[in-house]
This record gives sequence, structure tokens and C-alpha cells, in this order.
Amino acid sequence: MKAKIISAFEAVRNGNSVDRVVVDPELNTAFLAECQRLGLDAAGATLNRALINLRKAGHLRGLKSRSPLPGDDDAYRFAAEMAARHMERRDGVTLDDILCDPALAAEFDKLAASISPGFSPLQYRWAALNLRKANRLPPELLARIASPKKVISFPIPALSLDAIPCEQGLYLFFTRDCCLYVGEAENLRNRLGKHLDHSDNKGLARWMWDQGTTELFLELQILEAATTQKVRRALERELIRGRKPTFNISR
Repeated sequence: MKAKIISAFEAVRNGNSVDRVVVDPELNTAFLAECQRLGLDAAGATLNRALINLRKAGHLRGLKSRSPLPGDDDAYRFAAEMAARHMERRDGVTLDDILCDPALAAEFDKLAASISPGFSPLQYRWAALNLRKANRLPPELLARIASPKKVISFPIPALSLDAIPCEQGLYLFFTRDCCLYVGEAENLRNRLGKHLDHSDNKGLARWMWDQGTTELFLELQILEAATTQKVRRALERELIRGRKPTFNISR
């Protein structure tokens, strides 16, 4: 299997790196097709992970990458971060899991595009990869212990308060550019109703008054009924540390 994966990589990479072949949809489609032609019938996620592991083990050391690397941009970098975090929380996966699995990667593209549309899948994926390499996507470990039972997001203009469950959980207000506020609640519908009517966080209230809600999004992380307030608040603190929301970063 190792020799065939290396052969498939060499056949399609055109001077590109392993990372580029994995995250570039066109190159990855060609790589997986070449693997299949060579008789490898494993799932795409398995083949992509195997390619990355071969690089980590030093088996591709002699293959130099000559093609320029794509950059990333503030216009979509935060969208990539939020999409990756959403899927990590919802599915209990890592960024590598997302980027290696063609189906998960395609869903990641759609989520990122819903936040900041108009960019290519490669741009969203490469931005997420660069965030991870820069240690700006550290694992949120407590969520692995007390993971949400459901994660959903809405653009605020399309939100009906009736769509918010009367359950406990965490919530995040964010824009295309940054996370504004993170909170926790025993009853999400009641808590969010107060925020949307007139937020008791002065910074968030002022922002919504000045900017409106056209470009505002809401993410809900629904927790199990048995989750204690202590755990809920610990999860909130972890989100604040990781997402650095504008209006409660000092909490």
C-alpha cells in the first residue's frame, strides 16, 4: 500500500506538497482516482491520512515541493475558523479528520461559505490549515468530556425565537470577522430572547444597536439535561479562552 500511495502522489502532485494535495479539491480528486487505478480501494479519508503519515514518517523526504503555496486572507480566515470549530464541537472530529475526509471537507466548505461567501474551497481549507499550524486552533479538550448533543447555527435575520430550544447550553454571537460574545444558559430560548430584545451585555447591546443584526450569526451548543451548572460554566470559560470574543474576553 505504501508504494502505491507514494506512486499516486508522485503522479499527480505537479511539484505540490502533501498538504496541498490533500486540501486542494482538484488535486485530491486526482490523487484518490490514481490510488483507485492502482488498486487501492480504501476510503478517501484513509488514503489521505496514510499519505500524511508517510510524510510524517519521513518516507517522502526526497520529494521537494516547488509550486507556490496559496496564501490566506482576513476576508475568509475567520469563516474557516468558525466552520472548523463548529464541526469539531458537533462531530467530535479534529481538523485533520475534516480535511482528510472528502465528505467532511465539502461540508466544511459550505459552512465557511455561509459565513463569508465568494471564496474557493481551497482558500477556506488552506486558511484553516494555517491557523492550525500557527497554534490558533488549539484543541478544546473539555468539550471532548462534556460534548454537546447538538450544535446548530443561524444567521440572525433568519432566526425565529421559536426555533431556539428551551434547553441548557452555550451560545456564541459572531460576525464574518470575529466572535463577539459567548454565554451559557439554563434555558437558551429565554436567555437569547433577552439578548435579542436588549442585551444585558452593554458592549454587545451597543454593537447591535450601531451595526444591526444583518451580518450577525448565532451558534447554539445544546448540552445534555444532566450537565451541571459548574460544567456549563467551565465550558463557557473554555470557549472564551479559545474564541477570544470581543465583549467578554476579560471574564
